[in-house]
Amino acid sequence: MSAGSMTLAQYSLEDPEDGVALHLQGDWTALALGDASRRLDVDLDGRKARTVDITALGRLDTAGALVLLRAMEENATVAGGEREDFAQLTTLVRPALEQPSPEKVRRTGLPAFFHRFGRQIVGIARDGYEMLVFTGEMMTALGRSLIHPSRLRVTPLVATMQEAGINSLPIVFMMTFFIGAVIALVGTNLLTTLGVGVFTVQLVGVAILREFGVVIAAILLAGRSASSFAAQIGSMRMNQETDAMQVMGVDRFDALVVPRILAALLMIPLMTFAADIGGIIGGLLVSWVTMDIHPIFFVQRMLDTVSITHFWIGMSKAPFLALVIAAAGCRHGLMVGGDVQSLGRQVTSAVVQSVFLVIMFDAIFAVIFMALDL
Repeated sequence: MSAGSMTLAQYSLEDPEDGVALHLQGDWTALALGDASRRLDVDLDGRKARTVDITALGRLDTAGALVLLRAMEENATVAGGEREDFAQLTTLVRPALEQPSPEKVRRTGLPAFFHRFGRQIVGIARDGYEMLVFTGEMMTALGRSLIHPSRLRVTPLVATMQEAGINSLPIVFMMTFFIGAVIALVGTNLLTTLGVGVFTVQLVGVAILREFGVVIAAILLAGRSASSFAAQIGSMRMNQETDAMQVMGVDRFDALVVPRILAALLMIPLMTFAADIGGIIGGLLVSWVTMDIHPIFFVQRMLDTVSITHFWIGMSKAPFLALVIAAAGCRHGLMVGGDVQSLGRQVTSAVVQSVFLVIMFDAIFAVIFMALDL
């Protein structure tokens, strides 16, 4: 029977002295019930049907059987012939009615606080475990692609490099340009009062090359690409395209995760370099305007006083931060359920988690480099 021939669930009640008789019409299925359950509850007004007439009953599923069982007495008489599906479905659903609903425990005060705190701890632990599982599968897929390069999908790799890296360069440049300008302004105001304003050049160089260049590039990658990865993969999850890929034997990590991870790894050094250039130019212009430090002198002093080590320290953090950002975006994309609310929640979580991890790992790297006296 096609969906177009579906008829809405209807009923009529007779109220003789020996008990209520319920006459069913149409299809009593999840799609055809409409507000029949609510109307039936109102019409019965707390009573139960002693007789159920299924002569005109169309299709029936578990949802319809549940509504009917709630409206029937336990030993109600079924009139209108024998329906095998009616007998089977009511037998299948009846235990659900007999099972008492768990009582809700209302917690207040200190127990409620510890209950929420405990649930959050369990949630963090579960998320950490799932992250470890995803990381293991991701590293396995990356190793598989390195051993067998033919598995690598070049087209999505190049497209993601264009979208996540090349298109981001102007934004990265402008953001760090203003940050470099602000650092130079702060350095000018502070160091000039101490009579060592020329050290603004070192301040700008070390701050941009060692920290701000790579961190700003990583945060921009998290804001643009992690959300984009989560939204793209999440949309495929909602449309069941990932399930179709699995049925066709296509590994979802090879097709969806590896190209995005490699694109982020290849593009973030370029983004970091553009950020370094933008920040230094911003600091140079502010120093020129406010302290009359000539650009040639600025560049020469930076080459003489700022070690190239700071540049390589910043660059060395970039691939690790890119790996963390891309993995967070892809993981949250694969966690999307079947509705739009889940997609929005996972996209937001991908960005928040990426930015949090960038800042946390940057702090860890700072401690490590300090311990190594770098």
